[in-house]
Amino acid sequence: MLPVLALIIAAVPLRENYFELSKQLEIMNALFRELNVFYVDEIQPGQLMETGIDAMVSSLDPYTVYYPESRVEDLRFMSTGEYGGIGASIQMMGNRHLFIDVLPDFPAAKAGIKIGDELTEVDGVNLSEIEENLIPEMLQGASGTEVNIQFIPNASNIPQDVAVTRAKIKLPAVPYRAVVQDSTGYVVLSAFTRGSSFELRQAIRYLRDSVGMKQLVLDLRGNGGGLLQESISIVNLFIGKGEEVVSTRGKTEDWEKSYSTMADALLPAMPLAVLIDGMSASASEIVSGTLQDLDRAIVVGQESFGKGLVQQTKQLAYGTKLKVTVAKYYTPSGRCIQRLDYGGSRKKDGSAQAVADSLIEIFHTRNGRPVVDGKGIQPDATTALPPLGYVLEGLYESGTLFDFANAWTAKRDSIASPDDFEFTEADWTEFVAFASTNDSTHYESQTSVLWNRLKDLAEKEEVYTSNTAVFENLEVAIQPDLERDLNEFRWQIQTALEEEIIMRYYLQSGLFEWSLPRDSTLATAVQLLSSGAYETILAGTK
Repeated sequence: MLPVLALIIAAVPLRENYFELSKQLEIMNALFRELNVFYVDEIQPGQLMETGIDAMVSSLDPYTVYYPESRVEDLRFMSTGEYGGIGASIQMMGNRHLFIDVLPDFPAAKAGIKIGDELTEVDGVNLSEIEENLIPEMLQGASGTEVNIQFIPNASNIPQDVAVTRAKIKLPAVPYRAVVQDSTGYVVLSAFTRGSSFELRQAIRYLRDSVGMKQLVLDLRGNGGGLLQESISIVNLFIGKGEEVVSTRGKTEDWEKSYSTMADALLPAMPLAVLIDGMSASASEIVSGTLQDLDRAIVVGQESFGKGLVQQTKQLAYGTKLKVTVAKYYTPSGRCIQRLDYGGSRKKDGSAQAVADSLIEIFHTRNGRPVVDGKGIQPDATTALPPLGYVLEGLYESGTLFDFANAWTAKRDSIASPDDFEFTEADWTEFVAFASTNDSTHYESQTSVLWNRLKDLAEKEEVYTSNTAVFENLEVAIQPDLERDLNEFRWQIQTALEEEIIMRYYLQSGLFEWSLPRDSTLATAVQLLSSGAYETILAGTK
């Protein structure tokens, strides 16, 4: 009798849930019908429903997303890294649509388009008449179709018209590989799209068999994740058969799963370091966290993003889709590194709160090293990020750096190789003069922001008039002085300018070559791998 009673009790909340679901759907249907019939102005039913759906899913977490039929292609790109297009990215700066990235050997580059060129028309449509978010869709399309583009080259004022045949654009998951000092292999993994593990395997084989790599640095900085299965296959490159990589737990039994390695490792013992930062998320955290838990690699850099959630795509009606969070994942030590609690109480503005410190638990790696949940992946060796001062931030946002790089490169057909290129004193003087005369140059310190609030309040409360001299002296002291501020932050600004210029001549591969000797996090990883510190950290005796 007891099993039957248990089934009846279990069915009660289930029936209540279905009744509540049916009730709310009936209310939604009635509301939608009444709005459509009686609202004073004509409404667009599709647009109204999409607004409601977006509001509904956004109240859950930022990873649960509804995709109307017009955006389903975005999902395919996220999982495959492929799309039909011209191989270039644009961004609105001021009132201009500028190319900010051009992929080598793809249609845009073959048509002569370069970073800094201005896009003015697509298929005869002037872009000043088009909403900014629609322009990428105009450039994308089926491989083999043609799009007519008008653009103004950076070094010219004369528009050029070109017919560009779209192609299948596949972004490489491994955009760079090399051997750096001490026979250290260095591989950048930028995405966990379909086939990423194969690309990484090929890069590692090349470095090991053809270039003589003795130790490896895997760079996951800025990698926002992707497919769960690819993260498992990538861990399997370094961990042998039969080891648990990750487990998932969800509301349904279908997501009570454990995933283990299925094959022999490619590099079962070679010293390994993984680089992470605050933008390393999801699958990047599975790889770095699992290798850390199993004491197979040291993790170097900054604390990772903290996304411990798994999404699955569901097919809806009329070609629409839903990407929905279905589970949390756990690394082999048992920790879930999810930082924000979307199911708990929210802040006043509705945003999710971080897991409370009192709820943070300590877990242990295979060798007994302590690791924690709820805070992303904590590096074994933490390095500092290069500072981003308010002056540099303002120069980025105002487009001054981009505009100067355009003007500078328009006068020069070539520059030194990426390893040798460096801004000269004359170049810096030229930039200061450019920034001083550029109307868009703007930056603002937090001190100025707070000062303006204080001044407004002091005037309202009539404190200002009784202490005018004091306030005026303070205002003079915090006023921006362009030449002084540029020189004070010269190191940051000059580095950013060199990056902009290198990208225009050598694209992404050149930028990697330029940045490697300046990369303090990479240098730390190489030093740890090349010394006894590597074994000491993994043994938990540091």
